[in-house]
Amino acid sequence: MINLTKLNGQTFTLNAIYIEEIQSFPDTTITLANGHKFLVKESEQEVTRLITDYYKVINLLGTDKKMEG
Repeated sequence: MINLTKLNGQTFTLNAIYIEEIQSFPDTTITLANGHKFLVKESEQEVTRLITDYYKVINLLGTDKKMEG
């Protein structure tokens, strides 16, 4: 889950697994797999960083370790 801020200043928590697309129009727009859209104050790069950090916490991303052998 990632914490974000709507354009009106209201904060909310979003399950990042359902994010399908992030765009800047210039406002950052997040589109979920079900078609719902959220406009947020965070930049596209910041949302991407939050998602990546969340995926690491839940071990959804693999490690960067090189295979030995």
